[in-house]
Amino acid sequence: MIRIHELRLPIDHSQDDLLNAILKRLRISHEEFITYEIFKRSYDARKNIDLSFIYTIDVQVQEPDRLLQKLKADIQIKATPDTAYHFVAQAPAQLKHRPVVIGFGPCGIFAALILAQMGFKPIVLERGKAVRERTQDTWGLWRKKILNPESNVQFGEGGAGTFSDGKLYSQIKDPKFYGRKVLHEFVKAGAPEEILYVAKPHIGTFRLVGMVEKIRQEIIDLGGEIRFQSKVTQFDIRSGKIYGVTLESGQTIATEHVVLALGHSARDTFKTLFGQGVYIEPKPFSVGFRIEHPQSLIDRARLGPHAGHPLIGAADYKLVHHASNGRAVYSFCMCPGGTVVAATSEEQRVVTNGMSQYSRNERNANAGIVVNVNPEDFGASMVDPLKGIDFQRQLESHAYVLGGSSYEAPGQLIGDFLKNQASTEFGQVIPSYKPGVHLTNLETALPAYAIEAIREAIPAFDQQIPGFAKSDGVLTGVETRTSSPIRIKRNEKYQSLNIQGLYPAGEGAGYAGGILSAGVDGIKVAEALALDYLTN
Repeated sequence: MIRIHELRLPIDHSQDDLLNAILKRLRISHEEFITYEIFKRSYDARKNIDLSFIYTIDVQVQEPDRLLQKLKADIQIKATPDTAYHFVAQAPAQLKHRPVVIGFGPCGIFAALILAQMGFKPIVLERGKAVRERTQDTWGLWRKKILNPESNVQFGEGGAGTFSDGKLYSQIKDPKFYGRKVLHEFVKAGAPEEILYVAKPHIGTFRLVGMVEKIRQEIIDLGGEIRFQSKVTQFDIRSGKIYGVTLESGQTIATEHVVLALGHSARDTFKTLFGQGVYIEPKPFSVGFRIEHPQSLIDRARLGPHAGHPLIGAADYKLVHHASNGRAVYSFCMCPGGTVVAATSEEQRVVTNGMSQYSRNERNANAGIVVNVNPEDFGASMVDPLKGIDFQRQLESHAYVLGGSSYEAPGQLIGDFLKNQASTEFGQVIPSYKPGVHLTNLETALPAYAIEAIREAIPAFDQQIPGFAKSDGVLTGVETRTSSPIRIKRNEKYQSLNIQGLYPAGEGAGYAGGILSAGVDGIKVAEALALDYLTN
């Protein structure tokens, strides 16, 4: 097939318009054309007056080699690359010990799925519950202020990505098209086919639940095993090599290959690993607030007269400001038409995150507005790389108190935040966070340098999105789990620097950020594990 890049058409074009544009670009007749497939469709919102779709199209034609030679001067027309997934190994008929995958979020799911598809029959150990039971526990916090520390937004089948916008795009380099494998598996499990070609695909929480269950069943059908409420509390490490794991129940599982797909909130497991000598180092992350505006305000600012167009949907944004105090302030995990959710996994702490359904039709837009923090800010070092966890906990505990010590989140109107005065009543923007928002002054919710940087950034963002500094927009605190505060470093074989057979993976190990990149990392680790298994 032949791939055409940068094919632009008006936003309201017809299918015939698209076909005619393809024929014109390739300079061929209808007789030479066979069929086409949309590989990618995006739009440029920076010029909302003349908004147009930008396509990447794969076209099947008569005599493709001759046509490619004819059009070789056009750098936007090339042969379609092979984006199919190719397995790197096949398991032997008899397995000495089955590989173990710890964690069943996006990374663990795809590590286990690929291992199962290659015949390795992995054992998955997930500390939380199956996704539907876990959903009920999560709603228990949102609706009744009852937290289950082992079954919540962070822990359980599907990982933190289940209660999110379900974004399926990433800026990672992906020369082997592992991201396509992730998307194809999601479509097979029930995601809409449009995620294969829209520029910023997303699924939403409700659809993710059913999809995760279908992928789980495929792993089981291929001989894998999923064990819920199976928390790993000890690792059998001897002479720099992994030999097994021990569960909270006391059961031990012998294995020479363990995937650590822990997620960024498995703080107790990080402590156990460090205590058992696994090499861990501190890393930067970010902290801040959730900010909410009317979605209609964002739509008008980003899309102009095209706001509300059914093929575009709710508008998003991505903002960055370099503050005068040297801090970077940026939008994080923007959720169009979504809600702010309670995301703590520890008692008497408040953590915020954002979530959307597939429709993205809630009245508010929300995003994290976060500030970078570095190991030196929280006293982390190679001697004590876990200090970032202490820093997060201090902010989360203080947010709990500021919110009234009831799992309500502390909040403040944007105008009052900029003036450093406590808020007393809501305006037009009603916050979406459940179990509720307690109005206060967020002055002490973050370190002074972070407050200073955010106060400087919001008016700057208003220059890009008029209304962003809207006085009755709402800030809700605190956003602390933007990424893992540690990195469990690995070598070129994807194994721990100092423990053979231990495969740090995904967000918790510091190697991914979001559903797609975590899934891709799971695939890479599964491949490395399979090759090592066969070699040794």
